[in-house]
Amino acid sequence: MAAALLQIELVTRRPETTLAVTRGAARLMRDLGHAPLLEVGLPNGRRADVMALGPRGEIVICEVKSGVEDFRCDQKWREYGPFCDAFYFAVAPDFPQPLIDEACGLIVADGFGGAILREAAPTPLAPARRKALTLAFARLAALRAGQG
Repeated sequence: MAAALLQIELVTRRPETTLAVTRGAARLMRDLGHAPLLEVGLPNGRRADVMALGPRGEIVICEVKSGVEDFRCDQKWREYGPFCDAFYFAVAPDFPQPLIDEACGLIVADGFGGAILREAAPTPLAPARRKALTLAFARLAALRAGQG
């Protein structure tokens, strides 16, 4: 029985894939001129895997999915839209891409980088929300930089 439980956990949790896709998505954001932060708490209590601030102040969120099981069991991503100008799923190269909703952007990434396969539909933030999120993003980045 314990071996069966371990097998199930290994199937549903893929930390190496999650780490590689997260790293690749963050590197892609940097390559595009954005400043990414990982594991960013949002005002609604959710946590963005990758949140990036673009050169013109645009806010991008990338939700990392390590596999089909992770994608199917986590539908919280729908609550991220009000906190970004563009929303992407970031997945590994072997992820079945047709599962990703056409309305969402799609990034394929590995530990070395990534590529946008489908642009996210732009959903501009209201100015007051953008200002609040940008200030929170800057404070988080400064606090993290000061940990060193």
